[in-house]
Amino acid sequence: MRYIVQIAFAACITVATIAEAQTPASQPSAGGTPEKMPFDIPYGTPIGVDAAKQLIAAAEAEAKKRDWKMNIAVVDTHGDLVAFERMDGAQLASIAISQKKARTSAQFRRETRVFFNQFASGQTYVGTFGPDMVASPGGFPLVQGGKLVGAIGCSGGTGDQDAAVCKAAADTFK
Repeated sequence: MRYIVQIAFAACITVATIAEAQTPASQPSAGGTPEKMPFDIPYGTPIGVDAAKQLIAAAEAEAKKRDWKMNIAVVDTHGDLVAFERMDGAQLASIAISQKKARTSAQFRRETRVFFNQFASGQTYVGTFGPDMVASPGGFPLVQGGKLVGAIGCSGGTGDQDAAVCKAAADTFK
């Protein structure tokens, strides 16, 4: 019995030593520690339907100019849909994607390309943010008077096409 206890004790010490040797001395950075909070845009009064329709019209005009078929969504500060348009012939799978891009941009207060770039650079934690989060270009926050009032999301083309259409519309919003 004493021999079995000695073997068990030796095994525990060996396992603990191996585990300690495999633990890094310091943890890797989680993106650094900036002085100021990034993307710290205060919330304003949510965008109304008339302004949302004007943004959709601006996005549609840009898409038509380029002969691109888009799904265009505008959401409020919470990420809830205010207005939506599917252009004739726009890809059906992109309906939900445009809405999720807008929602992601509003809820995280930043352009969705930020998440795309993080994911592309190997920062896979972005995938843990939830099933409705979209890490693809084409979602832009809408800021009025220095405050977030909503976001616009476009989908139907490549990420860069989506972003170009949404940016053209977002740039008209002041």
